[in-house]
Amino acid sequence: MRAFVVDAFTDTAFTGNPAGVVLLDSPAEESWMQSVAAELRHSETAFVVVAGPEGEPKPLRWFTPTTEVPLCGHGTLATAHVLGGDQRFDTRSGVLTCTALDDGWIEMDFPADRAEPVEPPEALAAGLPGVTVVETAQAATKVLVRAGSAAEVRAVRPDFAALATVPSRGVIVTAPGDRPGVDFVSRVFSPQVGIQEDPVTGSAHCTLATWWAAKLHRDPRSADFVGEQASARSGIVRMALRADRVGLRGRATTVLSGELHV
Repeated sequence: MRAFVVDAFTDTAFTGNPAGVVLLDSPAEESWMQSVAAELRHSETAFVVVAGPEGEPKPLRWFTPTTEVPLCGHGTLATAHVLGGDQRFDTRSGVLTCTALDDGWIEMDFPADRAEPVEPPEALAAGLPGVTVVETAQAATKVLVRAGSAAEVRAVRPDFAALATVPSRGVIVTAPGDRPGVDFVSRVFSPQVGIQEDPVTGSAHCTLATWWAAKLHRDPRSADFVGEQASARSGIVRMALRADRVGLRGRATTVLSGELHV
């Protein structure tokens, strides 16, 4: 079967977020997909069934090296890129539509994931040394932390053992942007699911877009944003907030293609 490695949320190889993409003729055993994801060792590997009735959404699942996840932005972008842009996928988070734009970007229609204010979990202070915790909020799968500055976001070196005890699938650290054209910066740490730092996280921006709309005094029903995920690989995510949906826009480039033999 065909397999690919695609750098997502970038148009430059070896930046952005690498994802594995495996094309299937029929649904595969969950244990086998988990073994393949562990072998490839990307933050997520996407498995898509490409054979099926014309016009029907293609079944799509995502696995980290240790577990299945309910939603993955860069894995979806990578899969749409491999298959040609305009796609519909049947996933655990509903039907996701991808549209190829004229400028070479792909827009993914994702559900918004709003965060509500919470008291910071005890492990955050130990897990994020040097970060001033200004605000904390809880989304469906991740804790969001507003840091004191973009410089703090860029500089933080987490204690992953401490972060792994935070009762969430991951921690988003964010602050207002520090360069022209960028509304906010972020980094995402998910040791709870086997990912110390996710280089560019599409699903996290479903929370970031809705959360920053209020902070930046944008219309929560219709607003556009540009986010920079400030990992070592870095990446840019454009967002279009539309009430309870978020249009995530990104580019992608294939760095490897071949055959999976087992």
